Amino acid sequence: GYRVIILSRDPVSAEKKFGQNERVRFAEWDIEKQTIDANAIAEADALVHLAGAGVVEKPWTTAYKKLSRDSRVESSRLLVDAISRYGSKLTTVVSASAIGWYGADSQDNTRPFTEEMPFAPGFLGETCRDWENSIKPVTEFGKRLVICRIGIVLSNSGGALPEFKKPLAFRVAGVLGSGKQMVSWIHIKDLCAMFRYAIEHQNVQGIYNAAAPNPVSNKELTLALAKRMYGNGFLTMPVPSFMLRLMMGERSVEVLKSTSVSAGKILQTGFSFEFPHIEKAIANLVDGK
Repeated sequence: GYRVIILSRDPVSAEKKFGQNERVRFAEWDIEKQTIDANAIAEADALVHLAGAGVVEKPWTTAYKKLSRDSRVESSRLLVDAISRYGSKLTTVVSASAIGWYGADSQDNTRPFTEEMPFAPGFLGETCRDWENSIKPVTEFGKRLVICRIGIVLSNSGGALPEFKKPLAFRVAGVLGSGKQMVSWIHIKDLCAMFRYAIEHQNVQGIYNAAAPNPVSNKELTLALAKRMYGNGFLTMPVPSFMLRLMMGERSVEVLKSTSVSAGKILQTGFSFEFPHIEKAIANLVDGK
């Protein structure tokens, strides 16, 4: 029932790709030039900020690290400026961040990461710190700010799941490293529901982990997917850590890192997950059940 304005560098091409929808229109912005359609901001009641170059898709060269950071920080800077000028009607800003804020689980793995914990030094932790700090000035204009630290998103149209599926085209379940590293995941429908929930509930304010309440190991996730697709008709094959380091370089640290985050804070607000368990999430994504 909402009318949505999508900011795009090329609104004409984006609209053609998206298709006609009377409740959706596109407006132009250019992060490098720091220009934006003022009317889009002036009309908005709420703004959801998801912009940022993909983090794990390409090698972490110095240039790509800068692009990853700047695409987030500079887009926030543009939005903050636009809201200060044109956003008198706007009440709420929902901004993405990531669980890359946190480091690796401790050895005893008994306490998941909660929102008040400090960022982890390193590329992802520092990028998340700068990302979150760059959007916080909207609170100075009286806007309610919600920051969602997003886990590994499971979706058929992008993200991690298609990568997990690739070896399964050959009926091979590739377990990464030891397979014991914990994956804090979220179904795409629950993530979208959380954004909407943040818009609609005034009691939601500040930082929340956007991850399902039941993290699983890499091995558990991989086998749940394989079993849903093929029953017992697949081969389990470990992918050694050294091979991942050779293939991915510095990015392999994130693939092999165990990160368990708590969903307690968002649950305490009254939000409920449609897909709290990996089996139900995988069933929905594989065969729509």
